[in-house]
Amino acid sequence: MKSYFTKIKPLSGTNYSEIYPKAMALYKNIASKTKRRPYVRSAYFNKDKIFLDYFWDHIRQKNTHDRVRRLKYYACALDLIQNSRIAPSSHPNPMRRSEILHRFIGIAGDNSLFYVQIKEDKRCNKHFISVLPVKK
Repeated sequence: MKSYFTKIKPLSGTNYSEIYPKAMALYKNIASKTKRRPYVRSAYFNKDKIFLDYFWDHIRQKNTHDRVRRLKYYACALDLIQNSRIAPSSHPNPMRRSEILHRFIGIAGDNSLFYVQIKEDKRCNKHFISVLPVKK
């Protein structure tokens, strides 16, 4: 399957207190542009809105080590969502048949591989769920 090459490198830092403020600054920059729910426009989905709020709920459920691992790729994931036109692998959600899960593959600026998951619900709303770096 094809993957999107981003020039953006993962956020630098080794612990949660270094990476979280950088990722939150990116989110707040996007959130300041709208009065309602923060979103980015996706090139693949014909400039449809991809809402970002589910990601933060999802990341709060993870342990600190996993949060750091995922938040490092937050900037790369936003770039992939906004600019990638490469088709993802899509399949129905095993928990809810009314949802479709899309998984994009990306390669960061430091040549590391990561996945971006987007959930599309029945009302055609799309939500950025997670970013997963591939273990080496």
